[in-house]
Amino acid sequence: MSEASARQIPPGAWRAAHDAAARLISPLQRVLAIEATSGLLLVGVAVIALVWANSPWASSYAYLWHIELGVRFDSWQFTRPLHFWVNDGLMTWFFFVVGLEIRREAYEGELAGLRRAALPAAAAIGGILVPAAIYAALNVGRAGAAGWAVPMATDIAFAIGVLTLLGPRVHPSLRMLLLALAVIDDVAAILVIAIFYTDGIALYGLGIAAAGVAGVLVMRMIGLRLPIAYLVPGLAVWIGLYRAGVHPTLAGVLLGLMTPVRPWFGRSGFAAATQAHLDAMPEAGDRDALFERLAGVERARREAVSPAERLIHVLHPWVAFAIMPLFALANAGVSLGAASLSGDGLYVFLGIVLGLVVGKPLGVVVATWIATRTGVATRPDEIDGHGIVLVGAVAGIGFTMSLFVAQLAFPAGPLLETAKLAILVGSAAAIVVGLGYGLLTTRRRD
Repeated sequence: MSEASARQIPPGAWRAAHDAAARLISPLQRVLAIEATSGLLLVGVAVIALVWANSPWASSYAYLWHIELGVRFDSWQFTRPLHFWVNDGLMTWFFFVVGLEIRREAYEGELAGLRRAALPAAAAIGGILVPAAIYAALNVGRAGAAGWAVPMATDIAFAIGVLTLLGPRVHPSLRMLLLALAVIDDVAAILVIAIFYTDGIALYGLGIAAAGVAGVLVMRMIGLRLPIAYLVPGLAVWIGLYRAGVHPTLAGVLLGLMTPVRPWFGRSGFAAATQAHLDAMPEAGDRDALFERLAGVERARREAVSPAERLIHVLHPWVAFAIMPLFALANAGVSLGAASLSGDGLYVFLGIVLGLVVGKPLGVVVATWIATRTGVATRPDEIDGHGIVLVGAVAGIGFTMSLFVAQLAFPAGPLLETAKLAILVGSAAAIVVGLGYGLLTTRRRD
């Protein structure tokens, strides 16, 4: 065995076991690297939740999410149902990643500059206004009128997953357009939650949140870049918003938007710093000097990318493969017997399904056509009309964010169960329409 090949396994490892594990893990790594996997996992979990909630064990499904969890100190306690900790606690990390992606895209991505952002902004605005208008037209004056924002959202995991399933038929520019559209959709959903789905605001809570934000800014000013150090002020922001009556998941967005997007070392700085430490590394004997140089190399490696990029890289798998499926399990369990397709429930169902399946593509297509015809935006040559329709169709997959907004728009009861059912039906229909249209109108590229 050559020295180079020997270094491919850790010291003391048994090569046969190491090679067997590599054969098992490598395909898994390749599968997890595909965006479609997250969407497929959400589909599977949603089906499990739906079957569980309508099975003979439905009472165990309801019982699970009402288990009280929290913290107790003597006479003081803060306990909430498990459903609260999923929707208001874990989903804060989801919104934190959303905030990071918005920050990154605005700094150096598809939203950096007015000309680059014009086309996805127009598509997103159309995809927001038309579904909301369809829903509002069907539900004005009815009990479900508060759910007008439910069909506005786009689930990026599902949408990108559908384009990924189409493979080389889809030009990369379409994926970038869809990603930018979804980011703007998220911004709109966040604003809607903050403005329209927040009850009376308690000023003392906003004071606590402001103190947390100030703590984050001070730590940034002194150059503290260790992520774990920001947990305390971040928790203060979450508690403050909760006490203020604002949905606490918005704390994740605020913290994501405040995360630095510029690397300290960068690629060239990393290479130079690493080489300098390697050149100065002691030959033998001086362990303190050795560890000092190794720490310098580690710092250069860590700071080769921005904190925002590093956190997205670390947190995205946890959000995609743990938090979002858990959210789906907690919220997609629609009790079909409790859902109502008559009276106000019928109009809620129709408003959401038509908003997602018809309103989204119609709004995206019309808005981009107007923007390009008026010269506000320029459509790249590699994106044709069929591509715009395809993006609009898959943007109608609402799921995660739509379920989240529905929880805020409707009280527990028949209308909420009907809204959940409509989201599942509308999102499933959008997946079928997107895949079918993509297969019919696109062709494989080399």
